[in-house]
Amino acid sequence: MNDNDEAVTVLKFDVELNLSGPIPALVNKQAAALLRSLADRLEKDDFEDGFEKINDKDGNEIGEVYVDYSDMITY
Repeated sequence: MNDNDEAVTVLKFDVELNLSGPIPALVNKQAAALLRSLADRLEKDDFEDGFEKINDKDGNEIGEVYVDYSDMITY
């Protein structure tokens, strides 16, 4: 690598949620709250590379997150 090369961090962040409810508005509200919670955790650097299950407040699995940090060389 010469002095003109730079490494940048690349993040792959996949979220899969499986939610159900009586009407779309309530399911959307639940999904939005979960996504805000995940965003807060991401800002706090609370994820490691790999898969992590997402549970609801009762402990039931409702999805998963996949996180992959890697470096990319730019020229």
